[in-house]
Amino acid sequence: MAIVCQSIRPNLLLVNELLLTDEERDRAGARLVALLDSYERGLPEAEILPAPDRDALSSLLATPMPEHGVGVDGLFDAWESTILPNSTTVAHPRFLAYVLGPPNGIAPYAEAMAAAMNQNCNFWQLSPAASVVERSVLEWLASVVGFPSGARGILTGGGSLATLQALATALHDRVPDFHATGLQRDAAPLVVYTSVEAHRSVDKAAAVLGIGLDNVRHIATDPLHRMDVHALRAAVEEDRAAGLRPWYVVGTCGTVSTGSVDPLDEIADLCAAEDLWLHVDGAYGALFLLSEEMRGLMGGCARADSITLDPHKLLHAPLEAGCLLVRDGAKLRDAFAFDSSYLTVAEDPLMTDYMDYGLQLSRNFKAFKVWSALQAFGVSAFRDANARTLALARRLGDGIEATPGLTLLAPVTLTAVCFAVDGASDDEHRALLERLIAENVALLGPVVVAGRRGIRACVTNHRTSEADIGLVLHRLRQAVSRRPRRAAVAGEGPGGGTAATPEHNPV
Repeated sequence: MAIVCQSIRPNLLLVNELLLTDEERDRAGARLVALLDSYERGLPEAEILPAPDRDALSSLLATPMPEHGVGVDGLFDAWESTILPNSTTVAHPRFLAYVLGPPNGIAPYAEAMAAAMNQNCNFWQLSPAASVVERSVLEWLASVVGFPSGARGILTGGGSLATLQALATALHDRVPDFHATGLQRDAAPLVVYTSVEAHRSVDKAAAVLGIGLDNVRHIATDPLHRMDVHALRAAVEEDRAAGLRPWYVVGTCGTVSTGSVDPLDEIADLCAAEDLWLHVDGAYGALFLLSEEMRGLMGGCARADSITLDPHKLLHAPLEAGCLLVRDGAKLRDAFAFDSSYLTVAEDPLMTDYMDYGLQLSRNFKAFKVWSALQAFGVSAFRDANARTLALARRLGDGIEATPGLTLLAPVTLTAVCFAVDGASDDEHRALLERLIAENVALLGPVVVAGRRGIRACVTNHRTSEADIGLVLHRLRQAVSRRPRRAAVAGEGPGGGTAATPEHNPV
């Protein structure tokens, strides 16, 4: 629907046209509290993936920006009539398609306060409290990983930017005079190693920084979908023999597809022996280190030269809040610090100038929402929430294994549960996903595991309950029970993939 443009505040032009009156502040506060409350209460019955109202969105696009504003009530009306109904309900307890959890309960209030303060977190004079808050958050995150006291880091817009900055830090550390000459030199090409299951941000960072995709090796994985260390060692030896320069390895602590965790200790041993920089992509999984039961699996994170984390995943901060930590903090600063007379302030041992630790100069106060949630709820609340999602994912995996007609495609290592309907075609899997969302049962996603297509649920939602998982399992069992019985096909492996009859068997 089009937004009606009318002026309701001409008297403010004599005061300040960009401020609210006392009455308008009261009205905005009341409507915001009511809207947040109704949104929260309505989540269980909300549509997970509402069909976009294309007429309303087209009207929004076609309506010019108003010369005179619609005022507080007009704006809130537009939010409620057009924006919210056409937004994916990420906070719904059965939003299970991606590694994306809903914000924690204090987040909207912390975000509002951060917007009011509008701190520019570049050098400490512009944001003294913010500088200390970010340092506090980063030091805590480093302690969770197991990094030494000399580690330093920075909060970023997400894992992709953190990966880019990690690669840039390693380039500066390992390539002489990198700031001056970059890669424009007569030298052996640098080679990056990661697994075939790695996040695409590794390739993107290598391409953007001039490493080149031809110099990125995607190492095969073992039967558990983890990087094969023997294959990694062979690739490094082969490249050295060819006159290339191996220098950077990316291990993954929680692959996006299956949640597998690379054998990080073995990879760290190899990197130490071969003098390779070890980066760990822990955007999905590393913060499961809060759970004591995961430390045996993930302890190798502490041996990395750098690691990426995503507080907007397992700490349930609202987007965006990624993080890069570097074991030797001096290397991070050396990579990004540049002198500018107009930005010089006196050094203070309590403060940090984050413009010297990353790409951005203008930076918002990302640390505030992370710090505020940790203060409000305590670390144990996040530990418990993460443990609950791990348990729910195992329950879903166990239920799928116990259901004739469904096959797990990978072990449930973290919270990703990958499975297939036995004998179902790609179209049938797609139809099942569409039916689940059409019935508002759950939003799941497609996946390909070892060449086989199937379905993936990822339980990273702190609102998800036993009842939600039970409903998903019940609906999946209904779907497979309605499929015609299929005769065994000679040579078909467990779980199958070849139809016994030519007829179409909808799920």
